[in-house]
Amino acid sequence: MKIAAVKLLAKDLGVAPACRVVGIPRSTYYPSIQAPGPRPPKQRRGRSLRRLPAAQQAEIRALLNSERFRDLPPRQIYATLLDEGPYVCHWRTMYNILHEYDEVRERRNQRVHSPYKKPELLATAPNKVWSWDITKLRGPQKWSSYKLFVMLDIYSRYVVGWMVVPGESGGLAAEFIAATCERQGIRPQQLTIHSDRDPAMIAKTYAQLLADLRVERSYIRPYCSNDNAYSESQFKTMRDHSDYPVRFGSLEDARAWSRAFFDWYNNQHDHSGLALMRPSTVHYGQARSVQAQRQRELAAAYAENRERFPRGMPKVSRPPRQAWINKPSKLDALPFVLPDPAQANHDTLAPLTL
Repeated sequence: MKIAAVKLLAKDLGVAPACRVVGIPRSTYYPSIQAPGPRPPKQRRGRSLRRLPAAQQAEIRALLNSERFRDLPPRQIYATLLDEGPYVCHWRTMYNILHEYDEVRERRNQRVHSPYKKPELLATAPNKVWSWDITKLRGPQKWSSYKLFVMLDIYSRYVVGWMVVPGESGGLAAEFIAATCERQGIRPQQLTIHSDRDPAMIAKTYAQLLADLRVERSYIRPYCSNDNAYSESQFKTMRDHSDYPVRFGSLEDARAWSRAFFDWYNNQHDHSGLALMRPSTVHYGQARSVQAQRQRELAAAYAENRERFPRGMPKVSRPPRQAWINKPSKLDALPFVLPDPAQANHDTLAPLTL
């Protein structure tokens, strides 16, 4: 209706005034009066008169792919030929010729780094594989921070050691590892320590200490944080804690908060990855007794109110028997791992039966 009114008024007033009177924009009016039908095909551009002949293009392509220039980009080839003579063509023309044959790619002879091996670590008991990392704790002022070292047992999720220091270094990392291994009574060739590639973790003093303690080293692949998922998950639990401060007032304040947090994490936190058991319970071999106590409680509840359990006697979940860093897709090719005699009384043997 409005389009018809604009058409009627446009004969005397013009299109723009008629659209203003009716109250519609011109962008609505013009498409409505265009004749329906397919758009005319676009005209193809003709071949440029400056285009090089096919024979000359073949010579340039052969020159670009010759043994002398096959590892150089067209810009450098252009500069080299311009200095030596004679002039062949512009470097843009070289790119166009290579593009016609799908040969535009990385031509520079660059160093190829050897692929990093994917770490695959298995822990069947505590103090077999530790994962450690360093995170930043914000200080009282902007740009001020402290470093938190955390060592985590991947089997029990127990924090076996932590340290808050003003800054990181290879010497501090070595002291941290030595004190933690001594506190846990680590024997030679018992432990593998997995970490990322921070400067403190690849320092000579740190590597020399592990060699002296006869502790194996393992590193994540570059730009692959999933290789250190246990430590990253523990840091997320720490930062999501209800009283985690935005900033710490001092180094002593950071140490006091960390002491209280790791005591809660090890001794009071019912870990979802451990069948809702506490890390200290699994780490120190108390999982079977806790599992038996929980099973007795469920058995009593089942005997008293069986109608509440339509699927029969409920069973208590138990912590995983194994903890993997990058579990292989095919376990059939892995060798059978015998249980450690030192862990004979630990919760890694037969399942619980009542």
